[in-house]
Amino acid sequence: MQNRITSWCLAIAVMLLLMPAQAPAAVLDARWEFRLLPGNAQASAHPRASAWRTAQVPGSVHTDLLAHALIPDPYVGAPEASLQWIGLADWEYRATFDVAAATLARPHAELVFEGLDTFAEVELNGQPLLRADNAHRTWIARVEGRLQPRGNTLRIVFRSPITTLLPSVQAMPHKIAGNYPSPYGDEPRDAMVGNFVRKPAYHFGWDWGPRYVTAGVWRPVRLETWGAHRIDDLAVRTDRLDADAALLTAQVTVRHEGAAASALLDVDVRDPEGRIVARAQHNALLQPGEQQIDVPLQIDQPRRWWPAGQGAQDRYTVHASLGRDEDPALRAERRIGLRSIELRRQDDADGGQGFAFVINGREIFAKGANVIPFDAFPARVDTSRLRTILTAARDANMNMLRNWGGGYYEDDAFFDIADELGLLVWQDFMFGGGMQPGYDPAFRQSVVAEARDNVRRLRHHPSIVLWCGNNEEETAWKDWGHGRDLAKADPVFAAKVWQGYVDLFGNDLRRVVAEEALGVPYWSSSPSNDLDTKANDSTRGDKHYWQVWGNPALPVTAYLRETPRFMSEYGLQSWPSQAMVDRIAPRAEQRIDSPVIQAHQKFMAGQGNERLLHYIRLSYGEPRDFAAFLYLGQVMQAEGIQLAALHHRASRPYTMGSLYWQLNDVWPGASWSGLDHDGHWKALHFQARRFFADLAVAALRDDGVTRISLLNDTPTPQRVDWRLRVMALDGREISRRQQAVVLAPGSATEVGRLGDARLLGVEDPARTIAVVELLQDERVVSRQVVSFVEARDQALQADQVKASLQGEGDQLEVVLQARGLVRAAWIDFGLHEVVLEDNLLDLLPGERRVLRARSDRDAATLRAALRVQTLGDILRVHAVR
Repeated sequence: MQNRITSWCLAIAVMLLLMPAQAPAAVLDARWEFRLLPGNAQASAHPRASAWRTAQVPGSVHTDLLAHALIPDPYVGAPEASLQWIGLADWEYRATFDVAAATLARPHAELVFEGLDTFAEVELNGQPLLRADNAHRTWIARVEGRLQPRGNTLRIVFRSPITTLLPSVQAMPHKIAGNYPSPYGDEPRDAMVGNFVRKPAYHFGWDWGPRYVTAGVWRPVRLETWGAHRIDDLAVRTDRLDADAALLTAQVTVRHEGAAASALLDVDVRDPEGRIVARAQHNALLQPGEQQIDVPLQIDQPRRWWPAGQGAQDRYTVHASLGRDEDPALRAERRIGLRSIELRRQDDADGGQGFAFVINGREIFAKGANVIPFDAFPARVDTSRLRTILTAARDANMNMLRNWGGGYYEDDAFFDIADELGLLVWQDFMFGGGMQPGYDPAFRQSVVAEARDNVRRLRHHPSIVLWCGNNEEETAWKDWGHGRDLAKADPVFAAKVWQGYVDLFGNDLRRVVAEEALGVPYWSSSPSNDLDTKANDSTRGDKHYWQVWGNPALPVTAYLRETPRFMSEYGLQSWPSQAMVDRIAPRAEQRIDSPVIQAHQKFMAGQGNERLLHYIRLSYGEPRDFAAFLYLGQVMQAEGIQLAALHHRASRPYTMGSLYWQLNDVWPGASWSGLDHDGHWKALHFQARRFFADLAVAALRDDGVTRISLLNDTPTPQRVDWRLRVMALDGREISRRQQAVVLAPGSATEVGRLGDARLLGVEDPARTIAVVELLQDERVVSRQVVSFVEARDQALQADQVKASLQGEGDQLEVVLQARGLVRAAWIDFGLHEVVLEDNLLDLLPGERRVLRARSDRDAATLRAALRVQTLGDILRVHAVR
C-alpha cells in the first residue's frame, strides 16, 4: 500500500512538471494598507491618518483617505485649501501576499510596478527592492529567491514631491518658469517644483482643475515568472501597404536565460473574423540575454484601418509563440490596424507650409478636441467612463483627439476604444507647460526611459498618428517672456536651459520615436514649427489661438480673421448644468462671486466668471440670475466654437485641422469642456455634432458679409442642393434661392458672398434672418440660421415653443412645435437622467421636431419635469425698442 501511494505521488509530481505552468503574469493578489508615515511633520495635526487602514490599489492617498471619511469629498464645496497638507506629507503603503508553489518553482520572477506616484522607496520582506522617481514609468525588480510561500510583505514609502524638491529649487539663484503657483501656501509662489518632477503636472493645479498633489500605487502591481526564456514584446512594422498587399515584419523580442538554445518561433495573422491570412515559422538560435527576431509576413488584399468617416476600422490579430509549450510566457498577441501615416508639410509659393495628416495616402481634415485627464485621481477612471467619453466624441463626428501633455499616458483601454471607433490620437509626451530642466542629464535619462516605456506599450495602436514633445513650452519661452526674462537675469544659464530644451525635445524624444514608434511622426511641441524660428505661427505648423477668451479677450468674430494651417487649441468657457452645479454648491451659494462657485472657477485666480460674463454680455446682454448665467454661458460657448470650427473647415485645404479646447472635465466646475465630468453633453457637444458633420454648410457673417461654403469630408463625391431663404421672425418668406451642386471628395466649396444690403433689402435686421441649408435627396442634412444683429438686439419673443413628452417605456419622444423663430432651445429634465437624440435647437416658425429620448424614469415623472429654455424666454426683457 505504501509503495502504491509513493508511486502515485511520484506520478503526480512528474505530471505537474510536464503540465503548463500557471499564468506567469498576474496582478498581485495582496491585502493593501496605508498610513501617514510615523514621525512625519504632518502627523501631529492629523493623528487619525497615522493608523494603518485598508487601501485600494490601484488608487491614491486622497481616495483612500476619503474612503475612510478622514477627509471631505474633494469635489464638493470648497475644501481644497484645507487638503493641501496631504501633498506635504510622506505616506506608507504595505501589502501582504502569498505565492503559490508552482509560481515559486519557476526559476525567474519579477515584480512589475506599472505606476508609482512618485518618489517611492520599495522594500520586499524587509530588504530594499528599488527606488522610483517617475510616475510615468514602469518599474521592474527581479525577485527570484526573495519570495516565500506565505506572508510576503511589500512596503512602499512615498515622499512628498514638494518637500523632496523644494530645497534644491529654492537654492537656484535664478528659477526656470513654472506653471500655476499655489494659492494655498504649501509651496512658495517663486519656487514651484512641478517642472522638476516626473509626475502628472495637473496635480499641482491648472486653470480648469484643483490642486491635489496626491501619491500612491496608481496602476497595478504584477508578479511575472518564467522559465528558460520568454517573449518580452511583439511589435508589427508595416513595410509596404496598398490595396493589393501588406508587407509586414513581426518584431519578436525574446529574453533567454542560460546557454544558447534553439526554439521554433511561430507567427500567424488572423483577419477580423478570426481566419488565418498569413503564417510564418522561424528556427531561432537563442543567445543569452535579450534579442529581437524579425519575421516577414504578407497579407494579400488587406483591409485597411481608416479614421472615422473615411472607411472601416478593420483590425487584425498577430500571434507569436515560442515552441509548442502552452506557457503564456512563451506567447504574445497584438491587435493591429493596417494603415500608413504621414504628416505632410508641403511648402507654399508664398513661404508658408502646410500641416496635414495623411492616412493611407488620403489627406484627412482633423475634427475634434483636446483631452485632459478624466479625473483628479486617475485610478478612479474605469473603462466604462472612457467608453462613454470617447463614444460621445465619435457621435459628435470627431475623428481626432489630442491627448494633452499635462496629465498622464492613458491606459491601453483608451487606445483600444479609439482604435475601435476610428479616432485618431495626437499624443503629447507628458510635459504641460513652463520649462523643463533638460540641462540635467539625469532628468533627461529618466524621460528617455519613460518615453521608451510608453511608446513601446502603445505603438501597436493604429489610432496614434503623432507623438508630440510637449504642450506650449516652446511658445512660452519664445513668446510669453520666459526666455527673455531669464536671459536678462542670467544669460549664461538661459542659454544652458534652452540648449537642454533642444537636447530633450529636439533630439532625445525624436530619437526614441524614430527607433520605437513604427513610423509614426514626431513633432517637438504644440504649438510649434518643430523648433524652426517662430513657435505659434498661422502660416506654418500648428496654432494655439487664445486672443479670443484669453487676453485681449477679442469678440468671437475674431475667429473669422485667424486662419491657421492647423488649429490645435482654441476655446470658450462655460459652466455645467444646473443639476451638476447643485451637486457641488447649495442653491443659496450659487452666485458668481460666492466662495464655493469661485473655488470651482480656476481661470485667472477665480476671475473667470467675469470673463465669461464679458462674452455673455457681448451677444446676449446681462443674465437676470444665476440660472440664466449657466444657460447663456453654454449657448455662448456653443455658438462661438461653431463659428471658429466652421471657419477652419471652410478654409480647407489651407487649414487642415480644428481641435477645440476641450472635450472633457477633470471635476465638476467651470471649464472649456463640451462634456461634463460625468460625460453628459453640454450645449457645445450637441452643436459639435452639427458643425463637424461630414456634410455641412458654413454660413459665416462678418462685417456685413455672409460667406457660404459647402463642406464634404466624405471620400466620395456628393450630389446636394443648397438653399438660401430670407424670412421674417414670424415665418414670412422674403426671398428664396436654390441650386444643385456636386461636391468633390474632401473639399470646401464656396458658393457665395452676400452683403447684408443684398439679403435684407428694406427689411428690419432685428426682425429678419437668413436660413442656409444643405439638402440631399430633398432632406435637410445641415442648416445654419444667420442673424443680422446680436441676440440681445433681436426681436425674439418668449413662449414660442410648445413641448410635450409622448410615449411610454423605451418609446419616449419629445415633441417641439414652434410658433415663431426659436433660438437655442434647451430641453431639460432637472435631476432626472434623460438621453436625448438632439438638443440646443434652432426652430423655424411653424417647424415641428420629434426627438427620441431614453430614461429609466417613468413617463409621468418626466412629463412633470420637462422644461424648455430659449433665448427668447431668457432675453425677453431685451425686446427690440
